[in-house]
Amino acid sequence: MSTEELQKLTAALQAVAGNHAARDKVIALCKAIEQDFGGYAGSVRDDITGPIVDALHTEDTRLRKTLADGTVFEFLYRTKIARDFLMSAPEQPDHVWEPQTTKLLLSLCAQGGHAVVGGAYFGDQVVLMARRLAQAGGTCHAFEPNADQLGMLRRNAELNAVGNIRSWRLGLWSDSTSQLRLVGHDSFAHAEHADSGETGADSSSFATITVDDYCAQQGIDKLGLIMLDIEGAELNVFRGAARQLARPAGEAPNLVFEVHRHYVDWSQGLQNAEIVRELASYGYHVYAVRDFNSNVDMQGRPIELVPADNIYLDGPPHGFNMVAVKDPALLRSSDFAVCPGVSPKLLWHRDPALHHPIH
Repeated sequence: MSTEELQKLTAALQAVAGNHAARDKVIALCKAIEQDFGGYAGSVRDDITGPIVDALHTEDTRLRKTLADGTVFEFLYRTKIARDFLMSAPEQPDHVWEPQTTKLLLSLCAQGGHAVVGGAYFGDQVVLMARRLAQAGGTCHAFEPNADQLGMLRRNAELNAVGNIRSWRLGLWSDSTSQLRLVGHDSFAHAEHADSGETGADSSSFATITVDDYCAQQGIDKLGLIMLDIEGAELNVFRGAARQLARPAGEAPNLVFEVHRHYVDWSQGLQNAEIVRELASYGYHVYAVRDFNSNVDMQGRPIELVPADNIYLDGPPHGFNMVAVKDPALLRSSDFAVCPGVSPKLLWHRDPALHHPIH
């Protein structure tokens, strides 16, 4: 394709993007034609239809979408999270991102209490968690250092009249004295120590706090749940939560957190990864959560869990969520199924025996 042809194509896509009715029709068409690529070897969404939809939006595009239960979200079109939520089927899904992790979080929030979320983003999980916590008088404490996404989180709390979220532009960490900055793009950004010249009121850097210090400041005796999606800082945060993690079963928080091969060495087996060994030393039972990194309708399916010592992890560097509990009985209801020997990555275009839901 010549430069002139590319310029014409770009102009055409911009014209469609500027007409909301036309843009919605193109998105609907992209969703429909995904069914026509049954023999495609890769991900149709990531390789074919997704890039078309991406071309209709910019990072400043602000969108609104409603879930099946009436929860409303406004969000910026900045990552695959926004794209796959926008392209959901059904049109009004029961979640924003990662269906099985969403189910898990809501299950663990059912008893109320205090939940801490690191990497709260635009509230895609937090708003739903807070609503469930509120039913039992609980509170959600949300930490998001990305100022744009923190603003969206607060906007979504307001849109849904959710009053039990305490949100902070702070980074959970292993100490309460560091100044950090985000490196990378939006939800994929990781934290690094800020240089001395990057601090100050007008800086994009942010202060840190440990979970234990935060609980002490807020007068919180015990937490019910800690959820972390903070691109490699999870172990640091757990080390700043030692007092909470050391509590006995029934009083220690349940944990949901992400691990990624870029940050976690599981070359000697996931059960021997430093973060898993450290949690096990506190008495936690640790499982990987089988999930789609997308918006996929999983209604009626149990949450599948993979034991850390019997898991399939081959393939390119990837990440997935994990759950750690001191009372394994929490994960023994019909809402859960333990599935040894399979991958935690659910992918429709990969080997069904390893990457498709079993139940």
